[in-house]
Amino acid sequence: MNRHHYGLILAGGRGTRFWPRSRKSSAKQVLNVIGERSLIQNTVERLAPVIPPERLWILTNHHLRDTIVRQLPGVPARQILAEPAQRNTAPAIGLAAQILHSLDPAAVMGVFPADHVVAKPKEFRSTVKAAFKGAAQSHLMVVGIQPRWPETGYGYVEFPEKCAIGTSEPIEVRQFHEKPQLAKAEDYVAAGNFFWNSGMFFWRAGVLLDQLRQHLPKTATLLASLPAFRSRTFAARLAETFPLCDNISIDYAVLEKAAGVHGIAAADFGWNDVGSWNAVYELLQRDPQGNALALDTIALDSHNNFVDARGKLVALVGVRDLIVVDTPDALLVASRDRAQQVGEIVKTLEKHNRHELL
Repeated sequence: MNRHHYGLILAGGRGTRFWPRSRKSSAKQVLNVIGERSLIQNTVERLAPVIPPERLWILTNHHLRDTIVRQLPGVPARQILAEPAQRNTAPAIGLAAQILHSLDPAAVMGVFPADHVVAKPKEFRSTVKAAFKGAAQSHLMVVGIQPRWPETGYGYVEFPEKCAIGTSEPIEVRQFHEKPQLAKAEDYVAAGNFFWNSGMFFWRAGVLLDQLRQHLPKTATLLASLPAFRSRTFAARLAETFPLCDNISIDYAVLEKAAGVHGIAAADFGWNDVGSWNAVYELLQRDPQGNALALDTIALDSHNNFVDARGKLVALVGVRDLIVVDTPDALLVASRDRAQQVGEIVKTLEKHNRHELL
């Protein structure tokens, strides 16, 4: 392991498409939606052979920080930070880069979402090592993942035609593309040089700060004004300063503007961003009728359903393609093909001030 390699895990999202289990104080990343451990615990465990927990930093929010500290005893608590306000990924990553560069001017950082699933961790770690190698050469690095189907819910990274898939060498990125319509996604997959944008990035902390000064000067100036991380005044100044940063993603702020962005055109390592209850259904074992069911469920003439209900019997009769998620104070019943719209329920609850359900 390289002692100048660090990991930043972004864990500030609300996971609204996982309501009613995902709430402000128990969002998707701290839930055990697949297996016994939470998604963020699995992320830390997956990274441990290449980045030990003591060199991980986590950015979350004040609703989740205490839970994450409890779930991750191997990560120093002072390295689990609550953002004073949600300002998207550019300020969050910039803040981590500012801290890391001040503590270790040679720091090279990998950025990882907290809530993804990887079925092939060994192959994943090979990709991480390759991306760190490219970042050490002062490249801005992105991990593109060979698409398994024409997904419309992901952005795409365009590499040169006939690019070598699975190579450990950095490949220059031609262009980033927004989430496409289905026909365009099918074209991307057929072309062979368009890869899913995984949201995993690697760079020298100093290089990223240079890019922020160039492309996002207001935020860069605000972050540079912070006192030393170990200073007594750091937390108070962060609370004053961070909400003033630009509310923008690292993709829009830097990657789509910077010259010479490179990436790894990774062969698929079983990556899934677990973006909805339907994605969980796709990852779970299913019975011969295609149902992914809680332990205490009876399904008669019912097919392709997902049930997450704890502590009670669920009976299904003659239904198909449903999502059923039960909690003590709320029950979700949705069509599987509309799982992405669950987040709209949260917006409706907010509109009606139903904060007890959020």
